[in-house]
Amino acid sequence: MLRSRALLLAPLLLAVVMLQGCEELRPRDARSLLLPQLQRSEAVGLVAGLGTTFAALPDLIAMLRRRSTVGMNPRMAAITGAFQILWVYYGLLIVSRPVVAWNLLAVVINFVSVAAYRHFRNRERRGAPA
Repeated sequence: MLRSRALLLAPLLLAVVMLQGCEELRPRDARSLLLPQLQRSEAVGLVAGLGTTFAALPDLIAMLRRRSTVGMNPRMAAITGAFQILWVYYGLLIVSRPVVAWNLLAVVINFVSVAAYRHFRNRERRGAPA
């Protein structure tokens, strides 16, 4: 249990550490955050991010419904989640809201998938009912 919590908190801690060095990215005009003027490239980024972010969701939902790891392999979700942390950092560097927003959400989805896999695998090993 403690190990799965550490696995979930590690990306969050890494993101917080990275954000500490991004003072110049702090919004100067808070009103623009409420009604941002989206550029066409940001709109395309939002639509593209929708598909790639939620690509991992069907596997997570299937695993949660089955309460089983049958047919699941957590490596892809772990690898993807780790590299999406770099995408978040890249999005901060280029000041791209779509890149940051979608990849933060994708990191959460992928690491929840890994944590759910570990939880159900441990239950299966103990022989406990789902």
